[in-house]
Amino acid sequence: MNMRKRLYCAEQVRELDRLAIEEHGIPGYELMNRAGVAAFAALRQRWPQARSITICCGGGNNGGDGYVIARLAFQAGFDVQLLALKHPDSLSGDAARAAEDWRSCCGAIGSAADPFSGELLVDALLGTGLDRAPEGDWADFIERMNRSGLPILAVDVPSGLKADTGMPLGPTVRAALTVTFIGNKRGLYTGRAGRWCGEVRYAGLDTPDGIHTVITADARLLETDDLALALPPRHPDTHKGDLGHVLVIGGDIGMAGAPVLAGRAALRAGSGLVSLATRAEHAGLALAVQPELMCHGVESLEALDVRIERADVLALGPGLGQSDWSQAVFRRALQAGKPLVVDADGLNLLAGQDDLAERWVLTPHPGEAARLLECTVGDIQRDRFAAVRALAQRYAAVVVLKGHGTLIAAADGTVDVCPYGNPAMASAGMGDALTGIIASLAGQGLDLFEAARCGVLAHALAGDAAAAGRRQILATDLIRALADVLPT
Repeated sequence: MNMRKRLYCAEQVRELDRLAIEEHGIPGYELMNRAGVAAFAALRQRWPQARSITICCGGGNNGGDGYVIARLAFQAGFDVQLLALKHPDSLSGDAARAAEDWRSCCGAIGSAADPFSGELLVDALLGTGLDRAPEGDWADFIERMNRSGLPILAVDVPSGLKADTGMPLGPTVRAALTVTFIGNKRGLYTGRAGRWCGEVRYAGLDTPDGIHTVITADARLLETDDLALALPPRHPDTHKGDLGHVLVIGGDIGMAGAPVLAGRAALRAGSGLVSLATRAEHAGLALAVQPELMCHGVESLEALDVRIERADVLALGPGLGQSDWSQAVFRRALQAGKPLVVDADGLNLLAGQDDLAERWVLTPHPGEAARLLECTVGDIQRDRFAAVRALAQRYAAVVVLKGHGTLIAAADGTVDVCPYGNPAMASAGMGDALTGIIASLAGQGLDLFEAARCGVLAHALAGDAAAAGRRQILATDLIRALADVLPT
């Protein structure tokens, strides 16, 4: 696995740093200089026309990185303004050495009260060790940075953001670019991190691969090549019967569209056969919308059993509702013993009972996750990693916790994070499409965790493809774009 894919907690990154220094003999100041070089190179690449910068330095190693960046920029001919929120005389260790090297080459150090003179700002204030909200002058300065309207590069993590969760602790720097070092931080890709981090770039600082084998990554970052690895080219003699039969169960009275979207997504994701089990009055409508779907009006459990028997995978929940009919077909699907993907009202019904399926994927958004764990949405978002692991363990399931930086967890605690997707996808039907895609991939032979992670990835990449140049897209736009992102 490449190092960017490995995601760590802040404490783990501190241990990686220690191993590089103590076990592999790389001086701490050498690592600090490498961090400065990486951040300055990213700055020049992102803003090639810039010739003046303001470096905002705090204490500790994060502030030390800022002093190194200032020195490199000065040596490259930039007009450099350095503002110190912690007096350099109070620094120690490598940070003190970095400040002294800056003084030796230039010497000018301003204070937090000075007006910004640069074309862009560098945030080297607080780093990953922060565990409480910035206060006083620190909070005021962060707010002033954000109000300036200047683009900001954050060093390692935007100041004020909790590196483990992606949630702001209080006033937080709103960066356009974040360059993070040694170990990629898990919180930069989920929660509310998208509001604060901007583009995220990872720099390993040429640390030995061996330190990453000692420390097991807390999670993994999905990348585009994961789809091709999981979905090899089809054999020339592939038949529709080889590609799985998905049965979508849902569509109570007045909710005919959701199962059609799920079924259409399953077809576009590669299923050979897709059936719908829905209310009788909807069957003809679904067929008119998507003639490749096999639509069945199911008003009795006996009729549902026939459809379940012929399916390989069940997708339960799109438009399901919570009526007596909904509850009856829900219970029968859970008892069927088939691989199962549960979404929407399927999750709401699950929250009210104790029965568990043997092989299933649950796909809650934060509100549904809160009902399943009997807590608040705030509790879920406060630590999405803890929440998705708790759900996977409680329900012995693969769990997809949707939202910015969707998380996919297995019952053994393995977690993948999807860094793709965009706000244009905030429209009805997106969850139905995801349900169909995951069910389709499971029907094509992927194990449930692999189907979930690849389904989330394909869904997000198709959303990105469909949203190019657009403020809003529909689920049908995303479904059409699947052809552009799935490997041939």
